[in-house]
Amino acid sequence: MTVTIYDVAREAGVSMATVSRVVNNNPNVKPQTRKKVYEAIERLGYRPNAVARGLASKKTTTVGVVIPDIANANFAEVARGIEDIANMYHYNIILCNADKRKEKEIRVINTLLEKQVDGLLFMGGVVTDEHIQAFNTSNVPIVLCATTDEKGTMPSVDIDHETAAYDAVRKLIGEGHTRIAMISGTLQDPANGYARYQGYKRALEESGIALDESLVRVGNYRYESGIEAVQYFLELGERPTAVFAATDEMAIGAIHGIQDAGLSVPEDFSVIGVDNIRMASMVRPLLTTVAQPMYDIGAVSMRLLTKLMKKENVEQARVTLHHELIVRNSVAPRG
Repeated sequence: MTVTIYDVAREAGVSMATVSRVVNNNPNVKPQTRKKVYEAIERLGYRPNAVARGLASKKTTTVGVVIPDIANANFAEVARGIEDIANMYHYNIILCNADKRKEKEIRVINTLLEKQVDGLLFMGGVVTDEHIQAFNTSNVPIVLCATTDEKGTMPSVDIDHETAAYDAVRKLIGEGHTRIAMISGTLQDPANGYARYQGYKRALEESGIALDESLVRVGNYRYESGIEAVQYFLELGERPTAVFAATDEMAIGAIHGIQDAGLSVPEDFSVIGVDNIRMASMVRPLLTTVAQPMYDIGAVSMRLLTKLMKKENVEQARVTLHHELIVRNSVAPRG
């Protein structure tokens, strides 16, 4: 049978109110009384009812996290940062995978809000008007993590994706490449897709290189789309000499697609990515990339959310973290 707070109170010879104060770490309990209650809890194997405590305090100490693709190593690193800070501030995480499907994201958001989470982190997806409407159905704080909303009105933690892409393409241009292909994410994604495409365009324009739309292929951020894009580039009459991929996973796919065609990286093609996932330092050649501080994005997002949940002063609700160019072996001067 389930052990109740009444059973603990009877076993310890105290009131239920006293047991409640001990369970909730209220300091107004004598040490000897607290000891008796803890001993009774241990003997009976009592576990406090988190739902009942939440109803009483109007807090559940849970945070909902919507992750777009649980198989993506980047988001796993973000989730690790979130969880570490959540543990530090005694919050539990409910993690929900949305498979990068808007309908599922909306459903998951509504489900988490119905479960009375104290706050919500929405990670790395496209934020549409429907998302904003779902967010607005609740009064709990919400932070966008590794993404932003188009109007820039919601609290968020991210990098400057446009500048990250610009820096990657400038690295290729600095090595003498002028015919530079891009494997983009969906341009409907204002952060990871459209912003990185804009950074690619700006780098070309500032260097006096005309944009050739035949050198731009839209991928889905996954390894396979990197291979498919390279197969297309190899069939062009005038091939590119370098490839900028909007994610490392697509960049690794591009490297393998080039190698499968009997060509070499970086001798025949230079390849650069964005993210700095673990595989970037495992693939051969080692991938040159622009690193996102994924763990820090998760950690800072969760810390921002704790401040909003506790109604603490927040000086900056939209945080932009620094990226870094990591030079390895997949980029070489144009031959």
